[in-house]
Amino acid sequence: MNRKLKDYADEHGVVYRTAWNRFKKGKIPGAYMDDTGHIIVPFKNPIDLTKVAIYARVSSSQNKKNLLLQSARLKEYAIAKGYQIVVIVEEIGSGVNDNRGKLKKLLLSEKWGTLIVEHKDRLTRFGFNYLDIMIGKNGRKIEVVNLAEDEQSDLIHDLMAVIYSFGAKLYGLRRSKRKTESITRELKND
Repeated sequence: MNRKLKDYADEHGVVYRTAWNRFKKGKIPGAYMDDTGHIIVPFKNPIDLTKVAIYARVSSSQNKKNLLLQSARLKEYAIAKGYQIVVIVEEIGSGVNDNRGKLKKLLLSEKWGTLIVEHKDRLTRFGFNYLDIMIGKNGRKIEVVNLAEDEQSDLIHDLMAVIYSFGAKLYGLRRSKRKTESITRELKND
């Protein structure tokens, strides 16, 4: 897979002129000018889409059995498709939480080319398409095993996720308020 010099510059955090100078000095291995005058830069290591990472997630530890079953189903799926499994990540945490440690580590890893999840919401409740775009930009892909069968089903899941998110924030605010009131009482008593 190839990219233009502008993309190379962006990836390396340099201005286009610096990238151009590197090209002219021959410091970008494999770069060439095509017949339209564009500088084409090949990716260093072509990404192998058959090397997969499996990501399974449940919301609470009460669903641990479901987590193991989800992971096993995804493993069987990957094997049936002829993929090479390089990592299996099982995580317990909310799909609304954007600070899941295992997922962060997985997304930063360069060992895999395809990320397999059972449903979109197992990866994230919101922003799936943004993740898909960012991962795709790097030549990798997300493969969702069970896509929503129709738009209405997908919309219902999104609505439930919004309600869940606002509910969690509301209860979090109430808990925070009670904690603040408790601390204030303790300080007054001292």
